[in-house]
Formats: sequence, C-alpha cells, structure tokens
Amino acid sequence: MKACCSSPASICYWFIVSLAAWAVLAVIGGFWYPLHASSAATCLLAMAVGCFANAFKNRTYHCMLTGPLFLIAAILLLSCNLTRVKPRVIWAGVILGTGIAFFLEWRYARKLSATACDSRMENTT
Repeated sequence: MKACCSSPASICYWFIVSLAAWAVLAVIGGFWYPLHASSAATCLLAMAVGCFANAFKNRTYHCMLTGPLFLIAAILLLSCNLTRVKPRVIWAGVILGTGIAFFLEWRYARKLSATACDSRMENTT
C-alpha cells in the first residue's frame, strides 16, 4: 500500500468522518452510558473511525498508525475496571504513539521529497 502525507483536504475529511462517527456513538451512548457524548472512549472510537476512513481513502501515513492505536486505547478505557490499567497510562500511550506517528510521517515526507528532487536532477542531466 502506498502511503501519503497529510494535507488540508485529508485533515478535513478526517474531521468530518470523526464528527459523524462521534454523533452516531453519542446516540448509542444515550442507551449505553459508557459511550455518552463526552466520554473519552467515545471520542477515541470516533477518532479511530476517522483515521481508518482517512487511511483507506487518502492513505495518510500517520492514520495507518493512529487508527489502531485509538481503537486499542478506547477498548482499554472501556475495560479499565477489568484490566486495572490506569487511564493516565493509556493517555500517555496515546500521546506518545500519536507523536511518534506524526514524526514518522514527517520523516517519510522528507524522504519522499528528497527522492523526488533526486529524480528531477537525474532527468535534467
């Protein structure tokens, strides 16, 4: 699968899909309280849906990494009473993982632009 970097269009697409997923989950939260509108798990699940959709449609590199991360974090938050994992540990993992994903995308973008520059230089000589 070829990966791409973030663009304003892909960020807008992610936001719209995440907002729609959040609205659906918030309605479900009316019947099952752990998914109420302001729940962290609801927000993470909505962000995961947005990332999976963005990775599928726009092939954004960081979304391929953060989609599963957000999904796992949401599941852990929903089951933290059973797993005894502290929410602050989950949030630390989310922040660290998201930062690493964006860093890797940034490095990938630099590598891509360097490759494009090299190929342009070869074509002119």
